[in-house]
Amino acid sequence: MNKLFELEFYLENIKLIGVLTILVGVGTWAMDIFDLVYICPFCRAQRTVILILGIFLTLPGTSHFILRYITSILGFYGLMVAGNQHFRGWVAIQRGEFSFGEQWYLNSWMLSFFAICIITAQVWIIFLNKKK
Repeated sequence: MNKLFELEFYLENIKLIGVLTILVGVGTWAMDIFDLVYICPFCRAQRTVILILGIFLTLPGTSHFILRYITSILGFYGLMVAGNQHFRGWVAIQRGEFSFGEQWYLNSWMLSFFAICIITAQVWIIFLNKKK
């Protein structure tokens, strides 16, 4: 259990993490395609970034500077979109208009926070991965 709190664990399992985030990206896109979630351009951008960065995590050359450059661009874009969406939730809270809704597990304020966490982790793992 202590290994879960060690960076080496994640760097040793980089491809597994990539596959898991690809599944997150594909799964959320499937939910969108089959109209199980409402159409949200913020969400679509975030899930696409998570999916592409997941693909990058499975590639053998994650330490290559071009892949890291593209990762920086996509990561920054995804974090800006997720941050803007999350901030809108804070504005609603401040105005007293916030509600989790009936489907609280699909609340964009909460999901955008998870997207921030996932994208940040993906970018960190790509940048901390050493050449092999």
